[in-house]
Amino acid sequence: MTDLIRHYTAEFDEDDRLHRTPHGRLELLRTQELVRRHLTAPARVLDVGGGTGVHARWLASDGHAVHLVDVVPAHVDSASRLPGVTAAVGDARDLPVADGSADVVMLMGPLYHLVSAEDRARALAEARRALRPGGVLVAAAISRYLSVLETGSSGTLTPELVGRVGEVLATGRYDGHVGFTETHWHTAAGLRDELTAAGFRDVVVHGVEGPAWPALDVLGTDGSADRLDAALRCARLVETDPLLINASAHFLAFARS
Repeated sequence: MTDLIRHYTAEFDEDDRLHRTPHGRLELLRTQELVRRHLTAPARVLDVGGGTGVHARWLASDGHAVHLVDVVPAHVDSASRLPGVTAAVGDARDLPVADGSADVVMLMGPLYHLVSAEDRARALAEARRALRPGGVLVAAAISRYLSVLETGSSGTLTPELVGRVGEVLATGRYDGHVGFTETHWHTAAGLRDELTAAGFRDVVVHGVEGPAWPALDVLGTDGSADRLDAALRCARLVETDPLLINASAHFLAFARS
């Protein structure tokens, strides 16, 4: 956990991540779209691993009461300054909240930062404990196909990198070879199975960005707005398609406690 805190404090600007690239902007727009589809009334939202409040900010603006928990003190300090947001330092595996205190629990980072299955199971058990009966879980995961699509599209899939990318495809264990930190990457089916095993019901997994996201990043920040609009339409068309869902860079799962 110390390495994770150092990464986000000294090496990575979480506050800028979803605005820096065309792919990031697509991820943010689709995340907002999918979450708003499932959160139709003002709710008590527990944003676990919520970083600097990238999602807490717009959720609070939508009228939800948001409490953010993050392991990085600098993130908590930033999030606590947002209107309508409270924040505290805490670990997804041992949440500092009461049983049944949330209508919605969002796990927007823990399921990939917790690389062991046991730790992910603990985080899911804690999320279920924090939810009221019938409450909504929103869980994000990284697709294990992200690296092969990104490096294949950008021209950076060298012979030396093929083995490491293949290891992610086979095991989900990402070693940091295209940036970021060591993480666990899911398949859509694997994410669904983990949530079901944790006792959640009515699990639905969506592909967030769809298959067009690598093209946006290849085009760069000067890519035209109509390409982003087309990518959005593409993502919507195949968001639960079993043959294309894993081509998204991220998944967003919704379930009931």
